[in-house]
Amino acid sequence: MDTQSYLPVQPGVGMQENFLSLDDILLSHERLPIRTECAFPRLGYLEKATDAQDIPQGTKMELPLWLSKGLYERKRRVLSVELPKVYREGWRTVFNADPNVVDLHKMGPYYYGLGSQMLHFDSPENPEIAQTLLQTFIGRFRRNMDSSQNAYNEDTSALASCQ
Repeated sequence: MDTQSYLPVQPGVGMQENFLSLDDILLSHERLPIRTECAFPRLGYLEKATDAQDIPQGTKMELPLWLSKGLYERKRRVLSVELPKVYREGWRTVFNADPNVVDLHKMGPYYYGLGSQMLHFDSPENPEIAQTLLQTFIGRFRRNMDSSQNAYNEDTSALASCQ
């Protein structure tokens, strides 16, 4: 008999979001670097670096993921989202060389989730980002499985076989 007073809510997968999941709520508050493509009148309080009443066109700032997704439109350019540094070419090269050497938690606790959400925004680098996310996961998963099956530096293949 299950005595929990609530059932755990699973996070969304890929581009989907689950608004009841604490992980997805925390993920949606990750800040993204953006550049405004038009002026935002009377929203100067969002930009902490200045006391101006308006946000002028071309301002670089950081906004949470949920607000960036809400303001982003493909047809009418309100803002453009820049890639966070962990998804840029330099870090992709590191991940492609050896995904196990990077501490992903220090880079951001939602590396995979934020990366899949970044695919929502139009970027010419989206195929490379998606490939890097997949290969990073595969490489790290393979190492975890290898470590779990060979914990004592002895051959445990007989335990894993179905004989």
